[in-house]
Amino acid sequence: MTELVKYAAAEGIATLTFDSPHNRNALSRQLVTELYAGLERAEADDDVKVVVIGAEGKVFCSGADLSEAAEGSMEEGAKGIVDLQRRIVAFAKPVVTRVYGAVRAGGIGIVAASDIAISADDATFALTEVKLALAPAAISLTVLPRMTSRAGAYACLTGAKFTGAEAAEWGLVTRAVPADELDDAVAAVCAELATGAAQGLRETKALLARDLLDRMDARGDDLAALSGRLFGSDAAREAMLAFLSRKK
Repeated sequence: MTELVKYAAAEGIATLTFDSPHNRNALSRQLVTELYAGLERAEADDDVKVVVIGAEGKVFCSGADLSEAAEGSMEEGAKGIVDLQRRIVAFAKPVVTRVYGAVRAGGIGIVAASDIAISADDATFALTEVKLALAPAAISLTVLPRMTSRAGAYACLTGAKFTGAEAAEWGLVTRAVPADELDDAVAAVCAELATGAAQGLRETKALLARDLLDRMDARGDDLAALSGRLFGSDAAREAMLAFLSRKK
């Protein structure tokens, strides 16, 4: 089986890189499982202080794997995405996302769950669920607390594309920079984070994450059930099958 999440560690930084070009780095069961494994590996390595999540190619993440979603119930998959976001939020070490290219739907949940997100200013984001008879239920746990309420309403109800620069203005990402400066910006913030003591980073992150974790624990199961119900609806199945047919 081809590895979909590559792991590398050097100088106190572990990098997890999505490499699933066949489905535009979609959140397939395999990719999510491997991302979990990479996080576990980084957490167990005392030399690692910071984790960076990035992606190969021109797509950071295209969201849920619709070919899997069209095959059956997605409540288990939605619960997996809820749990993955919680894992990132509760992770004992700072998590930085490097955002380049397109980010869609569930991929935005990973960005929002991260502690710091550095985006190319011309990256494109879209919460496209509404166009597929769905709602951004599972990822609303992290996305809505990051964005202003007006920006969240616009992005979720229209499904329109917005740029990395707009994502920074709206609070979804920490900072947007020109694409050719992205790697340097990520390296700089990682270097800043790496100056922290392990205990200081762990306890400060826990303090910052407390309210978000409370929200996830209180609402996660209900929102995963909502997501599963919507994915299993006739309207969503018809929309997803039409979307997959257009891609072929």
